[in-house]
Amino acid sequence: MNRKIAVVGLGYVGLPVAVTFGNKHKVIGFDINESRIEELKNGYDRTNEVTDEKLKHTDIEYTSNSEDLKKADFIIIAVPTPIDKHNKPDLFPLIKASETVGKVITPDTIVVYESTVYPGATEEDCVPVLEKYSGLVCGKDFYVGYSPERINPGDKVHTFETITKVVSGQTPEVLDVVAEVYSSVVTAGVHKASSIKVAEAAKVIENTQRDVNIALMNELAIIFGKLDIDTNEVLKASGTKWNFLNFKPGLVGGHCIGVDPYYLTHKAQEVGHHPEVILAGRRINDNMAQYIASNVIKELLKQGLEVQGATVNVLGLTFKENCPDLRNTKVIHIIEELKEYGLKVTVNDVEADKTEAKKFFGLDLKDVNELETADVLLFAVPHKEYIDNVKEYLNLAKENGVLIDIKGNINSEDVQMNQKLWRL
Repeated sequence: MNRKIAVVGLGYVGLPVAVTFGNKHKVIGFDINESRIEELKNGYDRTNEVTDEKLKHTDIEYTSNSEDLKKADFIIIAVPTPIDKHNKPDLFPLIKASETVGKVITPDTIVVYESTVYPGATEEDCVPVLEKYSGLVCGKDFYVGYSPERINPGDKVHTFETITKVVSGQTPEVLDVVAEVYSSVVTAGVHKASSIKVAEAAKVIENTQRDVNIALMNELAIIFGKLDIDTNEVLKASGTKWNFLNFKPGLVGGHCIGVDPYYLTHKAQEVGHHPEVILAGRRINDNMAQYIASNVIKELLKQGLEVQGATVNVLGLTFKENCPDLRNTKVIHIIEELKEYGLKVTVNDVEADKTEAKKFFGLDLKDVNELETADVLLFAVPHKEYIDNVKEYLNLAKENGVLIDIKGNINSEDVQMNQKLWRL
């Protein structure tokens, strides 16, 4: 493998990619965020995806100067692909990254996109930008490929090198080069997709499938709630069948499951198909925060507690457990709903960055020792710290308080006699 690799975008996806390649090759790591570059140069990763020890033993030239990308002939673009407030794909970061690369690309370079997109985006949206800013012709002077990211933030088992890598290329020859480059570090091996569009589609349906299955669990939880049946007990019983899928109800946020389906539905509608099942699942999952908040109010009333001015301790703000990522977290919607009802909400998160919480949501995260006993204790995100010390954290609810357990991690025997436990 004689390609010089560069990674554009050093976030939750790009940094693990760069570090893994940097263990065996010399890599250029580019990001427009200069403070991020300085932190990485000093051996610190604020996302907690890469340890200080791993950063120390990897050969990466960190830079925010795009001119340094000229030294590379295999450029991986791993920037966010979010949605806007109307749930439409926001390709702005991807287009800007393509502009940056287009301005410095040299002949015979292969540009590989890892960002999640709808089928066709690489060739229809990104290639014209690369051609415009480079003055080169794609397929003649330079080439593109697509290899969808499968990074799972906070997951230390399923990592970049241990997950099978789907790869695709503009031509069979380019595909072979892309496969060779990734095979040099991905121990799980690669899967050669027949086209870039197939690889794009494969990525976008991975999380769409999970989204729809979780939506089913959430709808079942709502039904079982009305029937006064414990959803956890139902799933435990059903799980004894060998082919029952192990999905659970909960909030669906983050940068993948709560976003990717909208990329697919956007493209589906563009070609004249209304994706009913996918959008129905999205509606259910997007409404779960409101459903949970309304049940907080119901449980307060059942306990004979005043709603106006009731106090709430929320444990966890990030979009998932054991991860500091606040992007597209749905916990904030529960908090906003409760505040609209007139409740006083205090939030703690042992993983989240306080500065980011303030910047994104205007929230002042409190340390555990700053929390007082409250009428409601809401276990929003089951970080390991909370689960390992659940009995201590239960003391943050009053003796006749309400316990809201979104992910079903509280054992009923740990609940005090006069407390009320509610969970999905």
